[in-house]
Amino acid sequence: MLAVGVILGFMILIHEFGHYAVAKLLGVRVEQFAIGFGKRLVGFKKGDTDYRINALPLGGYVKMSGENPMDERSGDPGEFMSHPRWHRFLIAIAGPAMNIFFAVGLLTCVYMVHFEYPSFFDEPAVIGWVVPDTPAGKAGVKVGDRIARIDGIENPTWEQVIPREALNPNQPLDVTFERGGRRFEKTIVPEALGPNQMGSAGWEPRQPNFPVTVLEPGMPAEKAGVKLGDEIVSVDGQPISGIEAMIESLKHSKDKPIQIAVVRDGQPLTFTVRPVLSDSTGEARYRVGFASAPMKVASLPLVAAFRKSVEQNKQGSLLILELVQKMVQRKISIRSIEGPIGIGRAAGQAASKKGWTPLLELTAGISLNLGIFNLLPIPIMDGGVILLLFVESLLRRDISLRIKERIYQAAFVFLVLFAVMVIYNDVAKMLPGLMGRMP
Repeated sequence: MLAVGVILGFMILIHEFGHYAVAKLLGVRVEQFAIGFGKRLVGFKKGDTDYRINALPLGGYVKMSGENPMDERSGDPGEFMSHPRWHRFLIAIAGPAMNIFFAVGLLTCVYMVHFEYPSFFDEPAVIGWVVPDTPAGKAGVKVGDRIARIDGIENPTWEQVIPREALNPNQPLDVTFERGGRRFEKTIVPEALGPNQMGSAGWEPRQPNFPVTVLEPGMPAEKAGVKLGDEIVSVDGQPISGIEAMIESLKHSKDKPIQIAVVRDGQPLTFTVRPVLSDSTGEARYRVGFASAPMKVASLPLVAAFRKSVEQNKQGSLLILELVQKMVQRKISIRSIEGPIGIGRAAGQAASKKGWTPLLELTAGISLNLGIFNLLPIPIMDGGVILLLFVESLLRRDISLRIKERIYQAAFVFLVLFAVMVIYNDVAKMLPGLMGRMP
């Protein structure tokens, strides 16, 4: 939780600094620059501004003179409402913009040092394995088929296929496959699986000779002599196209000893391994104790790193907006949202990994999410302020204070209920007994 506290605190500081800097630049008097809410714990005052840390570390705010539309206006030029609408628009958008710019800048720096991604991400979407009794299996998809088109995307890579699959649980996806030079179309309906209820079609990328990247101490594979970096070639003489195919094979062989053929430093080796029944993943199944997540690693020059960062953040922004749209349309479960507990769990996992890269990438992702979420047209939030300014510009007059008051009251209730739902969602993911009662 310390990691998530530091990350969220810094993201909030970046966000609020955006509002603060533009407000000061435009001549709006800033009364408070606060991290947290409630009672003031520590701080100092410089000029008109009280810089403070408050008791409840659940966010932060910049308090500007006369920013509450319900307050009586004095006409003071330092008041927020005394400024033209375009000034208020710039102040409102500055916070989210700072988060987005920070995400782009941070990822650029990371990619210049360490650009890491799954080795199959930039490969054509060729099916390496089809899990039986899944949507892909029932539709007749076979190993070797290439996804030529999915959800309107021509010749996609796996980096494009995986989000399409995940964001369409229980929703029909039009997919065009290519097999033997001929194309055919299928409608695939990904299943909603896991705590987040994201879509899964049941296909896996082709990963020939996949390497061992994780080896569990004390498990059969390690005891038999398998080592990190060994490339798995076959099991009991049958070629294995990926880790999912290996898992499916063990369902049938159970605890029967198996022959695992590997290549180590160019030399073929064979090990006899007896799987054991294990429930370390929350589901009891036969395992040998290794995993494979082959990665590609590079260092990008500045321009290439910046372009890749912009591309990644653009894709992330579009996925966030699509996720929100599908939640409003009730096409995807609210379980897909991670709240403070889920973010804390992710931050802890990232912090435990080797090096700073995973934690910095997560920080960039949180900053992007914070920026996009604050741009949603919800009153009280920055996007809501921008929306009301746009409506007032069209009307060429201010919306009445009575209507604004009702809007803000409704928005406050909505945000409180939303926060409660997100926290309940986080707790339910940790307590399987609650999961079944979630929508």
